[in-house]
Amino acid sequence: MARDIGEWLEQLGLGEYAEAFAKNRIKFDHLADLNEDDLRELGVIAMGDRKTLSRAIAALADDSVEPGEMTDGGLEGPPHRIADAERRQLTVMFCDLAGSTALAERLDPEDLREILRAYQEICSKIVGRYDGHIAKYIGDGLLVYFGYPQAHEDDAQRAVHAGLEIVTGVATLSKPLGASAKTELAVHLGIHTGLVVAGEMGAGSTREETAIVGETPNIAARLEALAKPGSLLISESTYSLTEGLFICEALGSQSLKGISEPVGVYRVKRETDARSRFEATASRGLMPLVGREQEIALLLDRWEQAKEGEGQVVLLSGEAGIGKSRIVRMLRDCVAAETHVRLRYQCSPYHTNSALYPIIDQLERAAGFARDDSSDIKLDKLHSLLVQSSSDPAEAVPLLAALLSIPTGTRFDTPEMSPKQQKEETLGTLIDQMNGLVKSRPALM
Repeated sequence: MARDIGEWLEQLGLGEYAEAFAKNRIKFDHLADLNEDDLRELGVIAMGDRKTLSRAIAALADDSVEPGEMTDGGLEGPPHRIADAERRQLTVMFCDLAGSTALAERLDPEDLREILRAYQEICSKIVGRYDGHIAKYIGDGLLVYFGYPQAHEDDAQRAVHAGLEIVTGVATLSKPLGASAKTELAVHLGIHTGLVVAGEMGAGSTREETAIVGETPNIAARLEALAKPGSLLISESTYSLTEGLFICEALGSQSLKGISEPVGVYRVKRETDARSRFEATASRGLMPLVGREQEIALLLDRWEQAKEGEGQVVLLSGEAGIGKSRIVRMLRDCVAAETHVRLRYQCSPYHTNSALYPIIDQLERAAGFARDDSSDIKLDKLHSLLVQSSSDPAEAVPLLAALLSIPTGTRFDTPEMSPKQQKEETLGTLIDQMNGLVKSRPALM
């Protein structure tokens, strides 16, 4: 075993983290207690480095490991069996920092390292939120998988959402350079969906647990090289899986280096107002609904009872794809000509840590927020919305502005209160607004 933890890290090829371990007084008897979050706090951002550390920590606790098995190159374990590979559809993203060579020329290496770490941290958080997997850090570039090791039915959609957020997130980073100069950062990204063979590859310390083989990563890399700074390009196959959810500019078929057939390319501008795949499909027209007369009649009967003042709750459940969203839309269309208020709340798999996300989304829609609205414009729109339904708009605006993450500045008085009090007051305000909406007309929620 190494004489001290710094020397041990050097043997593993991870000497760059020795200072952080020393600063936090991490000793050998602390290592077994370190988890993934602890390693990130210590600055071990790269997944490969975390894997190396985790294996080495496990080896220290393994009594069967003889001292002679620890060498200057790290732990030499028994031969590793390569796991069986599998064919699967995968969405691959390549992300690269634009102008990194010029940055390296202008900046001190330590300043450049801080910028790169901040950039990687932003990318890691966003990719993690959409359950993607950063397979590799390549200099200032990232190779990201959506659909492996963890697969979802909407991996292409998750990848494009993540790409747009990375473009926005990285653009907010800047590093002061003297009195007046700033370094403005931008990324260019490419995304492609296709078949790959996925599984472990390599041997020894260069083994990759989540390697992929096929044309898909090559096309994604070529799209990333084609993209301008601050832009995201996707292939025809990814576009077909996300059509209607994003506003895209068709760039036509492009000849990509090393790819024999031209590839249809689209530049993603922003999200549409559609909040679900069904909503995006419905905007292009639907076939007539057949065989659901009984369910529609039941819903309309409950609606009539609600209009008479007897509030009703209906749970519509069933397997995916049997037409639940279509039935709800049919109900909405049937009552569209009647006087009522319609409130629609859409859950999202990307915001599972925010219990009030559906309410936040609905309020933003009802207020008519635009993507480029300033805080003052959003406050004006929120005030106009609450004047119509809240019993005390002046009190409601600062509470709901905080829920919507809108700074109020000095425009509204925000009373001091504990987080618990603020939560209770916010929920009370939402209930008050609901009561105001249904005073003179029925509501379909």
